[in-house]
Amino acid sequence: MLPLLQQHMGITHANSITTEPSPSPRPPLLRLLPQPRRRRHAHAKHIALSTNCKCASAASASASVEEDDVAGGLGYRHPPKQIQEILDVPPNPSYLISPRRDRIMFLQRTAMPPLSELTKPEIVLSGIRIDPGSNNMRSRMSFYTGIIVHDLMDSGTLGPAKEVHGYADGAKINFVTWSPDGQHMAFTVRYEDKVDNSVNLSLWVANAESGEARPLCISEDIRLNAIFELFVWVNDSTVLVCTIPSSRGCPPKKPLVPFGPRIRSNEHKNVVQMRATKEMLKDLHEEELFDYYATSQLILLSLDGTVKPIAPPAIYTALDPSPDEKYLMLTSVHRPYSSTVSYKRFPKKVELWTVDGTFIREVCDLPLAEDIPITSGSVRKGKRLISWRPDMPSTLYWVEAQDGGDANVEVSPRDIALVYEHWYRTRRTRTWVISPDCKDVSPRVLFERSSEDAYSNPGSPMMCRTPAGTFVIAKIKTNYEGTYILLKGKGATPKGSIPFLDLLNINTGVKERIWESSKEKYYESVLALMSYNPKCEIQLNHLKLLVSKESRMEPTQYYIKAWPDKTQVQITNYSHPYPQLALLQKEVIRYQRVDGVKLTATLYLPPGYDPSKDEPLPCLIWSYPGEFKSREAAGQVRRSPNKFARIRSNFPLLWLARGFAILADPTIPIIGERDQEANDRYIEQLVASAEAAVNEIVRRGVAHPDKIAVGGHSYGAFMTANLLAHAPHLFCCGIARSGAYNRTLTPFGFQKEVRTLWEATDTYIKMSPFMSANKIKKPILLIHGEDDSKVTTAMQSSQFYDALKGNGVPCRLVILPFERHHYVARESVMHVIWETDRWLEMYCVSNSRNIQVMESTVDTTWSPAREALALYFTKIYSLSKLVHLAFAQIFHQEVKK
Repeated sequence: MLPLLQQHMGITHANSITTEPSPSPRPPLLRLLPQPRRRRHAHAKHIALSTNCKCASAASASASVEEDDVAGGLGYRHPPKQIQEILDVPPNPSYLISPRRDRIMFLQRTAMPPLSELTKPEIVLSGIRIDPGSNNMRSRMSFYTGIIVHDLMDSGTLGPAKEVHGYADGAKINFVTWSPDGQHMAFTVRYEDKVDNSVNLSLWVANAESGEARPLCISEDIRLNAIFELFVWVNDSTVLVCTIPSSRGCPPKKPLVPFGPRIRSNEHKNVVQMRATKEMLKDLHEEELFDYYATSQLILLSLDGTVKPIAPPAIYTALDPSPDEKYLMLTSVHRPYSSTVSYKRFPKKVELWTVDGTFIREVCDLPLAEDIPITSGSVRKGKRLISWRPDMPSTLYWVEAQDGGDANVEVSPRDIALVYEHWYRTRRTRTWVISPDCKDVSPRVLFERSSEDAYSNPGSPMMCRTPAGTFVIAKIKTNYEGTYILLKGKGATPKGSIPFLDLLNINTGVKERIWESSKEKYYESVLALMSYNPKCEIQLNHLKLLVSKESRMEPTQYYIKAWPDKTQVQITNYSHPYPQLALLQKEVIRYQRVDGVKLTATLYLPPGYDPSKDEPLPCLIWSYPGEFKSREAAGQVRRSPNKFARIRSNFPLLWLARGFAILADPTIPIIGERDQEANDRYIEQLVASAEAAVNEIVRRGVAHPDKIAVGGHSYGAFMTANLLAHAPHLFCCGIARSGAYNRTLTPFGFQKEVRTLWEATDTYIKMSPFMSANKIKKPILLIHGEDDSKVTTAMQSSQFYDALKGNGVPCRLVILPFERHHYVARESVMHVIWETDRWLEMYCVSNSRNIQVMESTVDTTWSPAREALALYFTKIYSLSKLVHLAFAQIFHQEVKK
């Protein structure tokens, strides 16, 4: 079929091209804003014309037609086959281990949903998105497609696979959980109501031994409500479920005549600072809708089908049974609501009930919390983090801020801490050892360190699941005196991450390393404790762990590792997801920027590439800046050269299949030592880090100095725009996805910036690439999801595009219908990759491609000596470019002085 184009006000709408015989319903429109016309460079065309005029003319005409089509937009496109094959690789299953560690469940899933899943109507209320067609669940819920259960044998091997069955083919499965005793699994299945064609959830239960599944409740009068927490196991045979109240009728309709004007008042001079308010409740009608969709009636539902209502209808956001299965802690929100903050800050009530339905007491009823300061570390006033003590039958604990919730207030102690204490401003963190049941034993500090110091991170304790379903720190029994626990950590070192497992004596603080990952070839990591003991007391000689193992060329596999011999049994055998890139080259490289800060990046090269023999490659740099308080912490290595290269749809490794060199995640530290604010020197440090990265890959001879592109997502897109504005000598083009480019539109802070626009006006303006749009000369591709609800709204990209176009910058804006901050629909992802590939081909590879065309038309019989001479001159040119970059950097520093 022919594409239908509708042009209006410089915006082109185009329907997607399809091979289906009858496209119904009509696909959504993709909005593409073309880059300003650029004059073609004619010298390469003239060289081609000198030998083959007709072919060159035809090619020129074809290219002109294609450029016109691309500029206007012809709907959704697909990337080249080499990339599409990688994108379509199905993901590996997720896993869930049974409470007693005797079974493991694998959950099968799909890669990318179709765009039709995103086009369904949705209602946005107080920070949550609801599918009105379902009446009872959030929109765009991902799902599993199947469940496979294996017994875990004493030898560490897996028993025969048992597929959970009983539901219809093509079912969409959600909310999968084990029962406390591990004998059953509960989950939901989506189904279409035969009466009103709406989509609803049905609660199912499956026998773990046989895999046979059945609906837990077949009454049509009971419908689930999954807006907040849907259900929780109370004991081995009963679940507490949120359902739609039987008295609920039709959704409230918006009145034709408004209730009145929308009024927002601050006559009491309250200080209320929020970074984003786009999705908050706007009027009385939306408040009614929130009540309608979010209100639940709780019921106790037994495996034998017995139903018992409990507690009055309310907007329940959390359901927590006590470890002894006798009490329920119910958390709900209530009016008055707010048009400024989300439901998480609405008035919150916490109540205690018995499982028989008797009200016991109110734990707290917190007021509306609109006034939490934006300073990192600020929290809500009053009781928070209320939880059951996992090691006691029915004892509650909570945390209360001693500073009124304002992190700007200096007090000691800040919180009634149980284990961890953290102060963001200084990055100091402490780990305390306390004895909750011994009032005469004073808390003592076990570890004290900088939270930024990855090298000194002691790791986190291994947890053990109790018969009540709670998690406590596992106690390790040894032949030594004292109380021992296990600490697992990532093991950051100057040579790369080496995960470890330590045996810690809580009494003395002495640690013994009982296991660590291989250092040479493999990257291994401890995932979970597989030993089971009802008292959570594990004999060291009977220790059993679930570990993962991978290498640069081998995908992640799971193993059971058992003590005392540390033997391991492989339980999965996943094949290489993209064998065409099995021989890709990966190296963690170290270099430093001009001020001496050490930097790290991961360099990927295509299979078979040899920098000593082959020409420098076009290169894509993809990164995301980070903030630090010290130069030492910024220079630490937090990655491993032995990890498998997982290629995701939003990751630049896809272009290895197109012959690019990839510099992934080069560290871009923005450092503010002592009382300095990091962002006051953001541009200077950003450019210095980028220069160091470019100099290093050019020095190595792997990247052509004129063919280096830069890109990033979100704050990485913000980085990309700033680099094109302030370091135009480094990059040939940029790709910026879902960025915010005008910081005056985020006046109450962004990322880790806690000062407001009025407190740091110069910094906000200098950091905003929108304000430097006139300085950008290199081509930039902007991509944004139309429904992005974060501070990075699509308006940011639209306004930035207008500013760039107004200054004659070569640019292109792609707005993806129905997409949010991250892109999920297959059509959208494929098109984003196509757009990126096209941009890189045009503005990063085009010069070399023109040279190849010229060479093929003039002489196709080069001798080896001539090829070596060409490679020699190419490397000489790269060296001269590196010298030029060095002199430009020196000149830049002198100008600063």
